Amino acid sequence: MENKPIVTCAGDQSLFTSLYTSLAQQLPREPMEWRRSYGRPPKMIHLEANFVQFKEELLPKDGNRALLTFPFLHIYWTDCCDTEMYKASVKDDMLRWQSTLRLHGSVDWLIVVVESEAKKKNKTNILPRTSIVDKIRNDFCNKQSDRCVVLSDPLKESSRSQDSWSSFLTKLRTLLLMSFTKNLGRFEDDMRTLREKRTEPGWSFCDYFMVQEELAFVFEMLQQFEDALVQYDELDALFTQYVLNFGAGDGANWLGSFCAPVKRWSGLLLRRPIDMEKRELIQLGEASLLDLRSYLFSRQCTLLIFLQRPWEVTQRALELLHNCVQELRLLEVSVVQGALDCWVFLSCLEVLHRIEGCCDRAQLEANCSHTVGLWTYATEKLKSLGYLCGLVAEKGPTSEDLNRTVDLLAGLGEERPETVNSLQSPYKKLNEALSSVEAFEKHYLELSHAAMEMYRAIGRMRSSRLIGKSLAEFYMYKGDPERAEGFLDDSLRSYVAEGWSLQVTHTRKQMAECQKLLQQTEDYLQTSALLAGDANLPELERKHFCQEILTFASQPPKDWHPDQTVALSMAAFAQLRQMQFSPPGAVVHVGAALQLELHVRCLMPVAVQVEQLAATLHFSLEQGGARGRAGSTQRRTGQGPQGQGDGVVLFPQGSPLAGAGMGASLPPALELYEMQDRSPSDSSLNSTGVVCKNMHLLLRRHDSSASLDTPTAGALPAAVAVDDGAQMLRARNITLQPGDNSILFTAPTGEPGSYTLRQLCGSVGRVQFVQSHIYPVVQYEVYSQEPQLTIEPLSDNLLAGIPQKVKFTIATGHYSVKKGDALQLSNTDSMPILHSSCCSHALSVQSSEKVTSISLPPTPPYHTLEFQLEVLCHIPPTPFKPDIERLTNGEVRHRPKSHSHADNGMINIDQKVSIDCPWSIYSTLISLTFYVPFKAKHSILSAGKRKYIQVCLQNVSDTNFHLVDPVLTERQPTTPVELLSLNAKTQQTVCSQQSVFCLWEMRWVKHLPLCLQCAFSASFAPVSASDARTAFKPYRYEFQLDRVSVRILKTQLWTLKAEILPPSGDQHCRTGALCGLEVSITRQAEPSETEGEEEESTEIEGLRTTKLMYEVVDNSSNWAVCGKSSGVVSMPVAASATHRVQMEVMPLFAGYLPFPNIKVFKYLPHSAVPAIQPDTDSCLENDTMSLLDKGLDDQGDTASIRSRGSVHSVGSGEQQREQQRGLPMPRLEPFSPGQVFYWSQGRQVLVLPVTDEHVMEVNVT
Repeated sequence: MENKPIVTCAGDQSLFTSLYTSLAQQLPREPMEWRRSYGRPPKMIHLEANFVQFKEELLPKDGNRALLTFPFLHIYWTDCCDTEMYKASVKDDMLRWQSTLRLHGSVDWLIVVVESEAKKKNKTNILPRTSIVDKIRNDFCNKQSDRCVVLSDPLKESSRSQDSWSSFLTKLRTLLLMSFTKNLGRFEDDMRTLREKRTEPGWSFCDYFMVQEELAFVFEMLQQFEDALVQYDELDALFTQYVLNFGAGDGANWLGSFCAPVKRWSGLLLRRPIDMEKRELIQLGEASLLDLRSYLFSRQCTLLIFLQRPWEVTQRALELLHNCVQELRLLEVSVVQGALDCWVFLSCLEVLHRIEGCCDRAQLEANCSHTVGLWTYATEKLKSLGYLCGLVAEKGPTSEDLNRTVDLLAGLGEERPETVNSLQSPYKKLNEALSSVEAFEKHYLELSHAAMEMYRAIGRMRSSRLIGKSLAEFYMYKGDPERAEGFLDDSLRSYVAEGWSLQVTHTRKQMAECQKLLQQTEDYLQTSALLAGDANLPELERKHFCQEILTFASQPPKDWHPDQTVALSMAAFAQLRQMQFSPPGAVVHVGAALQLELHVRCLMPVAVQVEQLAATLHFSLEQGGARGRAGSTQRRTGQGPQGQGDGVVLFPQGSPLAGAGMGASLPPALELYEMQDRSPSDSSLNSTGVVCKNMHLLLRRHDSSASLDTPTAGALPAAVAVDDGAQMLRARNITLQPGDNSILFTAPTGEPGSYTLRQLCGSVGRVQFVQSHIYPVVQYEVYSQEPQLTIEPLSDNLLAGIPQKVKFTIATGHYSVKKGDALQLSNTDSMPILHSSCCSHALSVQSSEKVTSISLPPTPPYHTLEFQLEVLCHIPPTPFKPDIERLTNGEVRHRPKSHSHADNGMINIDQKVSIDCPWSIYSTLISLTFYVPFKAKHSILSAGKRKYIQVCLQNVSDTNFHLVDPVLTERQPTTPVELLSLNAKTQQTVCSQQSVFCLWEMRWVKHLPLCLQCAFSASFAPVSASDARTAFKPYRYEFQLDRVSVRILKTQLWTLKAEILPPSGDQHCRTGALCGLEVSITRQAEPSETEGEEEESTEIEGLRTTKLMYEVVDNSSNWAVCGKSSGVVSMPVAASATHRVQMEVMPLFAGYLPFPNIKVFKYLPHSAVPAIQPDTDSCLENDTMSLLDKGLDDQGDTASIRSRGSVHSVGSGEQQREQQRGLPMPRLEPFSPGQVFYWSQGRQVLVLPVTDEHVMEVNVT
């Protein structure tokens, strides 16, 4: 549409005509900013104008709202340069022009004075130009001087002319835009006022439509297509809301004109910018609903194409077509049957052709997702017209159908002139499609395949299959099931994969009809089975399909194929719910009874008589067989809710077996097994792993795989039939009722091994329902076990020395114990077998010197025989020393030195028993480990010149014992030693982990032997023993004292005695007060020759002396030693030689405090050889101790501060450097045990607190 704002031109028309071309070209070159009211954003627009000659008829009259014919600006042109001419004619003409404008209320005007140099040269008496302009401004522009513009030499190309043109065009654009904005705002206000009156009686939508469309035209005239589209969208929304309100019962009177019957259905017309025919109908109020919608959409389509948004046209068109159908129903408009289908079909093709006209082929292919909806809708409407006009029936259309076709074509009217020359116009296509059956099929298939290809191109496979299903229905209606089968199969697979149950049911019914027409018996029966178990169907239809199967099953086979059977999927017939084993472990021995109870839910609507329900078994030796020895070599870790702990195997509902076709397309689940590789010698685990047993099912191609669960799969081959000679579970003549059923099977257990259920087959006449794969894996094991004999203690540890009960367990396995069979146990002196009162009366125990015979009662195979016996392991008298054992590789096996139990330190004794069993020609060697409950140790104690032997007996077991009559004797009675017992109690209780000490004094008269052999003996019994007199058992501990004569005759050489004296004037020591410590060192006797060699003595002035080092250390931090804490003294080598050392100590706590520790060492020079060669560990200690001697020699004494730490570390760094330089160093050597007697050992002294202290600390030891 080429509408432009109207500008009138008055005055000199020839002058304007000469300038028109330049004016029309230069006006729209520069944009102007258009600012609108109500906060709308400004826009840049290019103004154009339609310049027309001024006439009074062009001026608007009262009530005229047409903006397209409204003159927005009035211009008066003149080139008058003569004052007389101005006064004579020009002024009067201007007055008439302004009077006319004022009369019609037009205030937008402009006077243009054109100055010409040519006229100026011809007129010598012409006044200056400014005088004419001034007169015009004085006469007409007193208050609006800018309304008079001078245009100088417009036809010349001078700079003055260009400046003049520029200022003139700017003024023209400004005035034109101001006028346009003012009048457009007034028009919008009037339009809003009119819209607000829509609730008043007499308001007409058609009148309002024409007003708002006028505004849209104005925006389109200004090339503001977006704003123009908004106006049409508002009209669309307003009309739609009125229609919805009418459907809700709130109707407007003006809607009555749109409820008239539809008489024409020619479709949309999008090839004209404005359909003036339909616009005139709307203006006159005679348009129908389709006319209004068609015109409104055509205008929207035009604007969208101007906006370069063609794909939005297709989206809006599809919404329009669907909404129009609903609006006709809401308004209850009478439409000829099929007329609406014609209108939709023509409209779809018209929109598609309009889009094809403004887009190239590449754009159409890239954006087919926007147009495929229109193709599909046109296909549906053409199919509906085909059914309506009888073009799909096998016999062709009837006379009634032909009459209906003629009426529909008549409603189309004549073809529009725009499409007369087009061979592919929608009008021609519809006429041709309805003309014959062949033409209809051609066009319908063309549209259908085009839509399917577009859906496939954009990846919408579901929509493509939906059109395919529509094609299948078309072929079935035409009696061509072969071509329909492929489309139905694709749709069915899609629905099954996505889980659309209702669509699956509907498509299967169509598939069953197709298969029946094609005489595909196996496929038809499979589909019928699926439909018979489908809960979405009514009961009557389910029974019909079930009867189809039963009828075929009861028919006799044909003569030329007597063994013809049909294999169907079990998933359509029944669901496995669970399987229960009895016994629950699913592991039995050979020949044992094993029952399997199968719970099945029958999906058929009626009771079905099953001749045989059989499950084939796969036999394998991988499990079972050797279970009695090393256990199973592999164990199942499969997925799914299967547990054989309680003997129940649950079948998941999502498995192929559990769903009647809905789960048929699910992939099989993983069957994972744990594989263990064990050593054949000791059954130890070498390696383990996971293996998948059904990898061939998981890795196959699903597209090319055929399954019984799909309705198009063929029948199984003859090999599927169950072989009567194979291992299987059978149940015959079963009636499966609808719902849950229970079936009991008896499993074969004749051979050892693993039995796995692989297939399940139910035979109903000539029909077999087969489940070719069962998941989760259902299996049971049959084992053949060798007889086994085990002996185990009834307590955690077997204790030596007292009777202990052991349990004999005989697993007979496949051996049958007969009367007279007995176990022959070899007797040993260290472990006799006792008769037990716990033994069964059926057992007879007979013992001889070397053999104990236990007669066994008759016992059937695979039973367990248990009994108890008492055994006694004697405790060896000497400390037990285990024999050296060698490992299988020849290396010596090193046990702990004490040969103790790892947990409690008990010494263990291994006793081996050889048993001859009646079922084996070889002897069975069984080892029993006993633990000695006691641990004994001895020591020699000294008190002055008196010597004592102490024996410590520790109870290292968890049992409490009574200990009586401890005795220590000499094993050599000729030894002149008397052992005097100092034990007051003859019976004591030794609790667990507690010790008892026994003491004997040694007395002798003459010389002692070099060694003394002693034996400690006592009797013990458990505290819990019922009869203590008979329960006491002996315990003997033998030991030997080496170098007795040396150790005993080596009497005390030194005595050490200490005294702590309180401060003068006090009776007791007090905390914080200095006390005196006096240490007396006394030689008891002169050293013997051997001892003299050990001591290093020096002789000064005839007096032989030895050096000793003393040290006072308080490790418990009870005392602070002040002054000297250590030193070296010289002792004469004479009996009763005494040396006293005095020092000061300070108690730090109150209470009874033990004396500080006082130590004495031999002080040997560097040249002396130690009497006792130290071991490797003590060498370092002695060397470290000797580091002190150099400092003692040089300093004599050390400070008390040094004595507070470790004495042996004083000056260690310097002394080590001296040693590294090779200087000789003295050393310290401790005395042998018994050579120094400490009189003050264990003494305590009372320390009182300070009287004036408020806080008292008491140390209790």
